[in-house]
Amino acid sequence: MAPPLLQLRNIGLTFGGTPLLDDAELSLAPGERVCLVGRNGSGKSTLLRIVAGLMEPDRGTRFLQPGATVRYLPQEPDFGDAPSVQAYVEAGLGPGDDPHRARLLLEQLGLHGDENPAAVSGGEARRAAIARTLAPDPDILLLDEPTNHLDLAAIEWLEATLLSSRAALMLISHDRRFLTNLSNATVWLDRGRTRRIERGFGAFEAWRDEVLAEEERDQHKLDRKIVAEEHWLRYGVTARRKRNERRLANLHALRQSRREYRASAGKAQLAAVQADASGTLVIEAERIARSYDGRPIVAEFSTRIRRGDRIGIVGPNGAGKTTLIEMLTGIAAPDSGTVKLGSGLMIARLDQHRDSLDATSTVADTLTGGRGDSVMVGGKPRHVIGYMKDFLFTPEQARTPVGVLSGGERGRLMLAQVLAKPSNLLVLDEPTNDLDLETLDVLEEMLADYTGTVLLVSHDRDFLDRVVNGVIAPDGEGRWVEYAGGYSDMLAQRGADLARPAAKAAGKDAPVPKERPKPATPAKRRLSFHEKHALETLPAKMAKLHDTIAKLQAKLDDPALFAKDRKTFDDVSHKLAAAHAELAKAEETWLELEILREEIEGA
Repeated sequence: MAPPLLQLRNIGLTFGGTPLLDDAELSLAPGERVCLVGRNGSGKSTLLRIVAGLMEPDRGTRFLQPGATVRYLPQEPDFGDAPSVQAYVEAGLGPGDDPHRARLLLEQLGLHGDENPAAVSGGEARRAAIARTLAPDPDILLLDEPTNHLDLAAIEWLEATLLSSRAALMLISHDRRFLTNLSNATVWLDRGRTRRIERGFGAFEAWRDEVLAEEERDQHKLDRKIVAEEHWLRYGVTARRKRNERRLANLHALRQSRREYRASAGKAQLAAVQADASGTLVIEAERIARSYDGRPIVAEFSTRIRRGDRIGIVGPNGAGKTTLIEMLTGIAAPDSGTVKLGSGLMIARLDQHRDSLDATSTVADTLTGGRGDSVMVGGKPRHVIGYMKDFLFTPEQARTPVGVLSGGERGRLMLAQVLAKPSNLLVLDEPTNDLDLETLDVLEEMLADYTGTVLLVSHDRDFLDRVVNGVIAPDGEGRWVEYAGGYSDMLAQRGADLARPAAKAAGKDAPVPKERPKPATPAKRRLSFHEKHALETLPAKMAKLHDTIAKLQAKLDDPALFAKDRKTFDDVSHKLAAAHAELAKAEETWLELEILREEIEGA
């Protein structure tokens, strides 16, 4: 067996009282591809920073083979004062590295290099950081959530590129398919300690469940032994003093072991509040189309979605997924064609934009709307602390500002908001973002038990295969095609890899292992800073307008309002009309910018 390129031994780190890392160990040999897995907050990113040499532990040792080069991809790239994306990428090169490789990677990732780092989107920032990490062709690659903000085409491009790389790899990801395809060893970080199996992620979950089951059996045996020892001390023979002292000391040791035991974190208790069943036909679209300046986004698409269907909508960023789903659910009207919504629909929507949450609001106020200590769950009050616990928040986090929560915690908070509303149609836009594997499992179980209909936008291939029974995918020139089954079934019916046509539409060709991808043609037109800012902030503005409209409409639904308070009735009516006008304007602006971005990326 080859000696390790990098090794950690007996790593310990404590923040506050409970150790985050406790005698954690890691090793990485040439050619190994190790995935590091664990719950949100278990310390994976911290451990990877220690591996990268960017953080010092309280104790333990780090060994790196002399001359070995290491490159680390953080979750949030820091562009510093780099004047351009290309300068940022080239700043990561070593003295002997080839600048041409940096420029080639930028082209393959759909970037041209002169973007202003302060104005790039989340997806562009992630692609720039990936180019900076890969450009030096290092001996060791350390990747923390590399698929965040990437669409399916970019994820499959990255997967193929890593498979063809000679570098040893250690990665953290919530994408099961990505982990399964890349890893040949798995390290599980659990309650501060690391366990390792010499198999890829595909074997991890069954092994983890066996370990936890065995641990539960051991704790049950320990509890029974403590009871037996206590019984003996009370009722056993008392003549032999020394023997009794030994038994008492043994009981104290058993009790201490029980006190020091750190149980594994529980699972989130996700449950959607289900409204009365909708009609059998939920959505019927007949030859709907939407275009901008003569360029089609959706071209004469027809579908019939029935109660209980789970439909996934996939495609590259900018393909028009959001536009399509908004037309199907009645938010936006098509240019031509008709959309008929079934009877009795109650829709709950999950937005992918975590920044739609008020960063200054607390967790409790976000759930209660700032009104008291109860949250309305299915129209019934429930104490906010109890509801928070269902989503793995501690009581101490009730007054925590949303702005300091992790990505996974914000994802769970948005799920808590959405699932409290009665619904029979769930519209979920990237629900898996930042969620750990255990919470993903619970989300899948919840959707399996949900009797209503689900429309799902996702870039998580494994999640799509597990959840949906139909997939809608773009086929160029505004055409959308519906396939039966999950994501893998869609690829089989399509007869082609989704990544290649999608990458081509974005201005690049996706690579396959051991083949060099073709460079892209740089786009001539780019979004300005103000256009990018508007594109990123308008969804949050539209969401707030939808909430405002719903609240105003609820007031007007009172049949006695006009008679008892004409002034309030007129005031609410004027505000409602203004909100509708502002929403229409915001939607039109966002649509124009989204189409412009898609046009630029496809140039």
